[in-house]
Amino acid sequence: MLRNEPIHRIPRKGLTVWRLYGMISTITAIILAGVIGFLTYRFQWPTLIYYLMICLIIILAILSILVLPAIRWEHWRYDVREHEIEIQSGLFVVKRTMIPMVRVQHVDSAQGPILKKYNLANISISTAATTHTIPMLISEDADLMRKRISELARVAEDDV
Repeated sequence: MLRNEPIHRIPRKGLTVWRLYGMISTITAIILAGVIGFLTYRFQWPTLIYYLMICLIIILAILSILVLPAIRWEHWRYDVREHEIEIQSGLFVVKRTMIPMVRVQHVDSAQGPILKKYNLANISISTAATTHTIPMLISEDADLMRKRISELARVAEDDV
């Protein structure tokens, strides 16, 4: 039987940042579409290409700025317990990951310029096999969580 889903959510500012990332990818796609549009004009390719590019940009903008960040924010959950960390993500395929504290090797926090502007940080939890990330946490909460996980992992290691 599955436990209830984790209770902690990504802060609302995380949704804003994911939307900003969507805007950046849309601007990149617009620049690429501009290059393709120029080539279409220069080499007299079919005008249908212009219309396809416009449709693709509109679809990309709607998906990457409005739809996908909202879905991602709505379904991302995490929980840090005494003996494990649980991370849940996904919409159609819900992925729930349990990380035993005894497997945690180290915990990092990272903050790029956009995350710094919004006072957010990502936490990376490394095990021997892989690295798991809890994104878009308030910076102070990320620091506290990093310390807490480190302490719990040390206690779990001592108990083994």
